[in-house]
Amino acid sequence: MKRFFEEVFSIVISVVIALVIFWVVRTYLFYPFKVDGDSMKNTMLDGERFILNLRDSIDQSDIVVFPAPDGSGDEYVKRIIGVPGDTVEYKDDILYINGEAIDEPYLDSIKADYFARFPEDTTFTDDFTLEEITGQTTVPEGSYFVLGDNREVSHDSRYFGFIDADTVEGTTHFRYWPLDKIGSVQ
Repeated sequence: MKRFFEEVFSIVISVVIALVIFWVVRTYLFYPFKVDGDSMKNTMLDGERFILNLRDSIDQSDIVVFPAPDGSGDEYVKRIIGVPGDTVEYKDDILYINGEAIDEPYLDSIKADYFARFPEDTTFTDDFTLEEITGQTTVPEGSYFVLGDNREVSHDSRYFGFIDADTVEGTTHFRYWPLDKIGSVQ
């Protein structure tokens, strides 16, 4: 009987250790999340699953997850366009950060789809300046300016302004579902 209790105790201890390790990893390092919606189409599709890195530094063009600014409890997935101190402008379908044209290769496939549907349109992203949208000329400290890749439907900083850097839950660079698309995401 003593041996039975030793085995049960050993199993319980192993399960507790595994749960603690899982909790630490999920709370402080990584966790899975599922895309809900089309704002990041074609980069990320509705229903796909990704690993969110909770410890990564945030740079321009990173994909981030943060709570919806409207307080609905939803999570938004968007791309960082402007970091603190940046000026942001869209003109003739070209993104300018601090006056320098920025290549956005992640938009190529969604732009092709858009222009196939609307061949009469000449731009995918309407012209704007940061000042026109937010009333500020640069991204303030502790904030980010974000856009969805599917500019046609994305509810992003063009509508709700800057997001607070402290609300960013993490970045994602790795898709794990569906299996045929497993790998890194740009």
